[in-house]
Amino acid sequence: MSQSFYESFEDGNGGSSGQRSNALANKVTRVLSISYADAEIRDALRFLDTENVQNTPELRRRLRWDLQKKVIDCNNSIVKEFGQVAEQLKRVGSIISNLNRCCEDMRRQMAAARQENALVLDEASTLLAQRQDLEKKKQLLDAFNNHFILSDEELMVLTSATEPISERFFALLARIKQVHSDCRVLLGSENQRLGLELMDMSSRHLNSGYQKLFRWIQKEFKSLDLENPQINAFIRRSLRTLAERPTLFESCLDSFSEARERILTDGFYSALTGSSANQVNDSTMKPIELHAHDSLRYIGDMLAWTHSATVSEREALESLFIAEGDKMARGVQAGRDSEPWSSNDGEGFNGPKVLGNLVNRNMAGVARSLRQRIDQAIQGQQDAVTVYKIANLISFYHITLTKPLGANSSIMNTLTSLEESAMRQFDDLQSDQTVTVQAELTQATADLTAPDVLNHTLTQLTDLMRSYESSLAPVESRGQNFHPILLKTLKPVLGTCESLARDLEMPANHIFLLNCQLTTKKALQPYDFTHPVIEQLDKSIESATAKLVDYQHAFFLHVSGLHSLLTTLIPLSDSAEDLEKILTLPPFQTSALSEASQTLDGFLPSALMDALENLKRLRDTKLAGDVTSEAADRFSEDFEFVEGKLAAADELLAGEYGDEARSGAKEDAGSQDRARTRRRKDDAPPLRDLYPRTSAEIRVLLS
Repeated sequence: MSQSFYESFEDGNGGSSGQRSNALANKVTRVLSISYADAEIRDALRFLDTENVQNTPELRRRLRWDLQKKVIDCNNSIVKEFGQVAEQLKRVGSIISNLNRCCEDMRRQMAAARQENALVLDEASTLLAQRQDLEKKKQLLDAFNNHFILSDEELMVLTSATEPISERFFALLARIKQVHSDCRVLLGSENQRLGLELMDMSSRHLNSGYQKLFRWIQKEFKSLDLENPQINAFIRRSLRTLAERPTLFESCLDSFSEARERILTDGFYSALTGSSANQVNDSTMKPIELHAHDSLRYIGDMLAWTHSATVSEREALESLFIAEGDKMARGVQAGRDSEPWSSNDGEGFNGPKVLGNLVNRNMAGVARSLRQRIDQAIQGQQDAVTVYKIANLISFYHITLTKPLGANSSIMNTLTSLEESAMRQFDDLQSDQTVTVQAELTQATADLTAPDVLNHTLTQLTDLMRSYESSLAPVESRGQNFHPILLKTLKPVLGTCESLARDLEMPANHIFLLNCQLTTKKALQPYDFTHPVIEQLDKSIESATAKLVDYQHAFFLHVSGLHSLLTTLIPLSDSAEDLEKILTLPPFQTSALSEASQTLDGFLPSALMDALENLKRLRDTKLAGDVTSEAADRFSEDFEFVEGKLAAADELLAGEYGDEARSGAKEDAGSQDRARTRRRKDDAPPLRDLYPRTSAEIRVLLS
């Protein structure tokens, strides 16, 4: 195509060549400016592609005429087809005209028939309207009877004792209650007779239904096994329904409580003796009374049985009465609304309170038997420790049963009374023991150890403290609660020991008292609730220890010979005049001071051993060592005081001798007399030479 274009371009003449060139350029420009994104161009190209047109000069020249021919052929075929459609439409038009003529004939015939049967149709319409009226009335009557009237069969199910309690019974009871409620609507109409008659009839049927339910529940209660986890569901539903009649419900609960009280009392008797109330032995049961000789176990077994029976009874009653608490509460409230005279208070249904009262009533017989037997066991027990353990055991179950029973139940009142009885018995036994202790403890032991009576008392007290520690008493009040028992137990014995200590000489009295107090403190220390008493003991121990320190200190002073020197020097001050007096005092003369030094030298090697020998009967060797060490420290301080005084006196004397040579001409008569006195003693050695021991040596030898 491009070749032919160039050939035709080259063959043109010069004049027309420029015009053809411009026209061709315009065509090329127009072709190149066409966008191939145009839908018409794409369709044209796609059509050419489907026609398989070859790109030849001949075909390019004929392409337009070929396309126009095809368009004409297509239009011709369309015209032929529309002609066929027109012929079909003509046939349809003739058919419709025939149908219109038939319909018109039928309308004329129907109009004629309607005129002939008009009277019959009017009468039929009237009859149909009357029939619809009667059917509506019949439907209303059937609905009224179905709602307000019970059939004979339904009355048998609701009121007859031969018919069992079933779902149908509860459905009928609910229906008759609804009927009774709906009768109030009828009473608001002009004719109240129907409403009154229906209300009277529904009331009779309703009361008969509740009476049947009441008798059936009483019958079921006689054979009801509360230990069976699968309690009849109808019983729970029946109780919930019967609660709508408070009088019948209370009567039912009373009979139930009496039956359960009798059953539980028989069960307690069987657990005690191993046989039922009918004297039928049960070989599988081990009687509690076999351990009657062991009061603690005997009482513990009875309380354990009571606790188990109480918890089981409460759980069973919960499943029976409180498992559906909301429904029961609604039933009770409905009953109070229907019988306002039967309600004594305005409080709603309190499930836990009602349950607690019911359990309390059921366990009343067990409480009476329990109180009688435990009281006998307590009164027959003469061991104070055992009685206290019994009191703690009762207190444990008292705390344990407070939650399921409440604080005011018969069981709780019984346990409170028994606990008080046990504590009274314990106090009486403690008082008797105090009299016995005071009678037996007449003198201190020979070795000054704690007497056997005190050791026995502490052994008993340890058992009491162990028992109290295992109890459920509140931690914050343990010390306060147990403090009176500690005082009642320890005060008489320790008071007697103090009286005996007053009759002993020093230091035996304080050693004996310390041995008793330390033994008591050792027994009390493991228990945190004894801290108040331990604090009082610590004060007494400190006082006795201080007196032993004073004794050991006095022993050091007297045996070492330092006592006379110390008592002479204490009144003197550090003034020159008092220091000069030391030389003239008898204990500081040459012979006396030398003898005191020899006494000190003989004392020091065995000083500690001799001092510890004084406290050899004190059981706490560490305390004896601490007392002796403190006394030795005080002795060292006293020796340091004497040493300082003697050194000061020697220094003063040496200083005065040096001053005398420098100021001899200026001395007055008195000074000259004192100087002559000192010169008369120039031959005596210094005091420290006569008493050479130092405080450092003393501390080393006594350490």
